[in-house]
Amino acid sequence: MDPLSTPHQQEQETVIMKEEEEEEDEEKDEEDENDDDDDEESDEEEEDDSETTVIDGEEESDDKAKETEPQQQEKQAWAPTTYSKFGKEVFCYVGQEISIFEALDSYGAVIWPAALALCHYLETNVEQVNLVDKAVLELGAGPGLVSIVATLLGAWVTATDLPEIIGNLRANLLRNTRGRCRSTPQAAALSWGPDVERTYPSSVYRYDYVLAADVVYHHDYLEELLFTMRYFCRPGTTLIWANKVRFPSDLVFTEDFKKTFNTTLLAEMGEVKIFKATCRETEEHLQHHPAG
Repeated sequence: MDPLSTPHQQEQETVIMKEEEEEEDEEKDEEDENDDDDDEESDEEEEDDSETTVIDGEEESDDKAKETEPQQQEKQAWAPTTYSKFGKEVFCYVGQEISIFEALDSYGAVIWPAALALCHYLETNVEQVNLVDKAVLELGAGPGLVSIVATLLGAWVTATDLPEIIGNLRANLLRNTRGRCRSTPQAAALSWGPDVERTYPSSVYRYDYVLAADVVYHHDYLEELLFTMRYFCRPGTTLIWANKVRFPSDLVFTEDFKKTFNTTLLAEMGEVKIFKATCRETEEHLQHHPAG
């Protein structure tokens, strides 16, 4: 400030300087608000993108999908068309693209080789195994691929597994069958063993087919599994079990399985065997009560 100026002039200049400082402060505040708005819009866009990824199943371009498609060499004839994309597996069965989200922290939420073999068998043998309008139960459904294929083939499906698996299983079922099928597959908790008699009373629950894929591996519930198979496989029910042999205990279970049911080896696909089983009571009933 000029030291020779009058007090009045000094007062005027002081007011003007204050006004200019206030204007500058207001402009800075507006810029800060604009920056905050931009940050909020950016955050919202990122949240929208994240939600699109989880809910809509990652709507990415075909070019992006092709980039993530693995180069498979010497692929088995029965192996499906599949590629990994952002934490999910995409398969092609029954003329449909099937998107499966897996959880790597649980054996029960991952797709194993026998599930792929069983899906291929069901798709290519519709005359031998006609699932149209049939009631189907899957044991150990995991992420749900077999149940989805069975639903696409016309079945009324109940996919079962442990309670902690059900959330992801149900999401996969709905994502891949809604708007494509006449029926909506159900996801339900089921623990193998004698308690099944209480949770699934035989007077209410009856099935035309029971499906199971890679449910036999190194675990402590093989006796409970065989009990559950026997419980649901009643006269008039066909059990189809696909499994890859990994441990000696798998062979022991297979022998017990053959002793429990009337069994037929439907197919061998690499290391995977697919068995058909029916209740022994059916054959005994026919022997003692012949038709006519």
